[in-house]
Amino acid sequence: MAAIPAQKVEMIPINKITVLNPRIRNKKHFKEIIANIEQIGLKRPITVTRRMEAGGPFYDLVCGQGRLEAFKALGQHEVPALVVNANEEDCLVASLVENCARRQHRAIDLLHDIGGMKERGYSVPEIARMIGLSAEYIHAVIRLLEKGEERLLRSVESGQIPFSVALEIAEAEDHEIQAALQTAYEKKLLRGRKLLIAKRIVEMRRQQGKGLKYTTKPKSRPLSSEVLLKAFQEDADRKRMLIRRAETAKARLTFITEAMRQLLADNQFTAILAEEGFTSVPDAVAKRLQR
Repeated sequence: MAAIPAQKVEMIPINKITVLNPRIRNKKHFKEIIANIEQIGLKRPITVTRRMEAGGPFYDLVCGQGRLEAFKALGQHEVPALVVNANEEDCLVASLVENCARRQHRAIDLLHDIGGMKERGYSVPEIARMIGLSAEYIHAVIRLLEKGEERLLRSVESGQIPFSVALEIAEAEDHEIQAALQTAYEKKLLRGRKLLIAKRIVEMRRQQGKGLKYTTKPKSRPLSSEVLLKAFQEDADRKRMLIRRAETAKARLTFITEAMRQLLADNQFTAILAEEGFTSVPDAVAKRLQR
């Protein structure tokens, strides 16, 4: 991919920039990007390539989708950008490389990025060289994706299972998986806690399948007046219950205090206490009795 960066930063209209490889952003991380740019500005310009069309020029985004979307969210109409010379294919590959180079990606992201590069004819060594990962790791990722092993892939990404063991499990038949785990144990690839985790993952894979189900949090419904009234009544009932319990406890405490006061005023009772060695009472009790 031959791309020559420009010598200066240009202000590019945001509405003329096309994102070739759009990605879903983590909302929390995206808010942090917006806050950071709002406070200190854009530390690194985005990168685009120029294409001339009717009504142009127009631009294709090479890298910097998060920064571009943050500028949009802040109501900006232009964004600082470096303009490079590259065709659409080179821009798309550059975007994929940037996404793959990020360490905190999910299995579905790898499917979208590394899988996309493989579909465009790039070999495993080429992909590994471009994104800075080992060829063995890339081969394992591609093979697991081809077999639909998203669950194993996530385990590899989180470091729970070595990619060599994940490949053996993916290639093995159901009755051969225990033998694969035993082999990994003998080779000291899985020991102790990691072996238990691997067994649990294998069992989940058997029960729930190879793929992962991505669910979205359902949107909360707006509160109606009936719901608010019900919540208020329930809260009031709880407070009334607390008040009744407090009054009951106060009544019992008053009864006990009066009973002890009358007992301690009885000479025969105090004589019995003296014979048993009880000649004093705790300070807190004494203060309570003197009220």
